[in-house]
Amino acid sequence: MKILYAASEGAPFIKTGGLGDVAEALPLELCKIDGNEIVVFLPFYKAVKENDKYDFEFVTSFEMPLAWRNLYCGLYKYREKNKRKAVTYYFIDNEYYFCRNSCYGHIDDGEIFAYFSKAVLEALQYIDFVPDIIHCNDWQTAYIPLFYKEFYSKIEKLSNIKTVFTIHNIEYQGKADNSFLSEVLGVGEEWRGVVTFGDCVNAMKSAVVLCDKLTTVSPTYSCEILYAYFAHGLENILSENRYKLSGIVNGINTDVFNPKTDKNLYMNYNSVDLKGKTEDKLFLQQQLGLEVNADIPVFAIISRLVAHKGIDLVEKIMNELSRHRIQLIILGTGDAQFEDTFKYYDYVCHDKISANIKFDGKLASQVYAGADFLLMPSKSEPCGLSQMIAMRYGTIPIVRETGGLFDTVLPLNTETLEGYGFTFKTYDANDLLDAINRAETFYYNKEKREKVIKKLLRLNLDWKQSAQKYMELYESTGKEY
Repeated sequence: MKILYAASEGAPFIKTGGLGDVAEALPLELCKIDGNEIVVFLPFYKAVKENDKYDFEFVTSFEMPLAWRNLYCGLYKYREKNKRKAVTYYFIDNEYYFCRNSCYGHIDDGEIFAYFSKAVLEALQYIDFVPDIIHCNDWQTAYIPLFYKEFYSKIEKLSNIKTVFTIHNIEYQGKADNSFLSEVLGVGEEWRGVVTFGDCVNAMKSAVVLCDKLTTVSPTYSCEILYAYFAHGLENILSENRYKLSGIVNGINTDVFNPKTDKNLYMNYNSVDLKGKTEDKLFLQQQLGLEVNADIPVFAIISRLVAHKGIDLVEKIMNELSRHRIQLIILGTGDAQFEDTFKYYDYVCHDKISANIKFDGKLASQVYAGADFLLMPSKSEPCGLSQMIAMRYGTIPIVRETGGLFDTVLPLNTETLEGYGFTFKTYDANDLLDAINRAETFYYNKEKREKVIKKLLRLNLDWKQSAQKYMELYESTGKEY
């Protein structure tokens, strides 16, 4: 099967969050399946273009109409050499749109990604690749189904393409002024009802309605977004289209996240010998200025510091946590309120609380390995990668039962040792504290704790099973509902 995967970011070239990880790992896993040919389209951002690590090949350039504009599109290609089966990457180049210091956050983001979405389709007329499936991701590529139906479905060689749209985070929908329909998208008024939601143009809504198959990144999240609490206004639209909606949980790149081989760690380890994990904990404590003591349980947060991630719950119990015989490590950036709170507690409890207000990939690996528990008390979580990365490093997750957290972290029975982590249901600070207390108590049963750690280290968290489910989904797009 020929599959085109379109995304606004993708590792190893450019990554700002979980989508970047998925856009790397899923295409690579799909490529391993016999008979598949996988192409990934990404914007040619300044940071990508200026990276000397990759030898990009210029393919062609062309002009593309976008409403009243005729715009330059450059097309570049990258494919790993000396590999028989490898993903082919194409990059859409336009310096006006992509030669900027960040991927997102510009006043013309809507126009940027409308351009990118149409350019993906336009480029198919200049390369020797006609996909069976175009897999679109989040609002930044949500106009591909619209552009396909309006401009490209009548071109003979492109007439049999099916579209799949994945919602990674429904909170961000690509909203724009009503004039966007004619001024940027350049489609007729007959599409107004499909593209408009409420009092504005809504990219995600258009993809939900027009795609052939609709997915989210976990089964539970696919159910949750049918309800107003999670859907950010789109619950009725999603309910009308639930016949084509399914959820497939993400995996993680187990080659990258591997305590046996991770070069960022002080000492590597595996499920047979946990000595390295203890040494990594002592090293981490020393590096961060905490009391160096293997008998003190270390809790960690690796997250954006925003209320959506449950950081407000953590803030409410910081006084209580500061009195416990535990250590807390925070790594991430976010709202100033939460950054300042953690900096304060770092200052007054410097030997037991370490606030690292930054993004640091090397330190993240060291925290995943050296911590005993990872906190993820999210208000909602489409899938979540941190809890799976933590488990990959033998660190026990503490999560709220929502979205992908519910699907991936089975509650731990401290008697039978069934399950993987400590969970709580209600979005409440006291319930989070109760889960932390249960984890703290469990920590001191070393024999049981080590059995759980070894079980986590043996878990299969790779993309193979999820890729097979995506293949089943792709193959079903040509069938009647």
